[in-house]
Amino acid sequence: MIERADINSVLMQMRTIKSEVQSASSEMPLSKPTELNGIKATDRTAFGDILKNAVDGVNSTQADAKKMAVAYEQGDPSVDLPQVMIAAEKASVSFQAMTQVRNRLVSAYEDIMKMPI
Repeated sequence: MIERADINSVLMQMRTIKSEVQSASSEMPLSKPTELNGIKATDRTAFGDILKNAVDGVNSTQADAKKMAVAYEQGDPSVDLPQVMIAAEKASVSFQAMTQVRNRLVSAYEDIMKMPI
């Protein structure tokens, strides 16, 4: 019964948000740029730039983990083993996530290429 109450509260929240969005969109003129999560509708970022930033972020995470591991191996007293392990896990998880995104992109590209014209 608790799960049902949680589901009902989530549905109520979704309906409230939907009604707020609908009322806000009816009040707002179409020519006015909208803002969602701090990104304005007039701000355009190329998909390639977004992907490049994500890959650069993964690369920097891996570089930071490598630097921490080297510092620990050299006996730096300011670096603890738990910090090194957490940094290594963050780098591993981010790389795995990037790999999954790449796999999904390749799969989507293959599906699009198989579509008849």
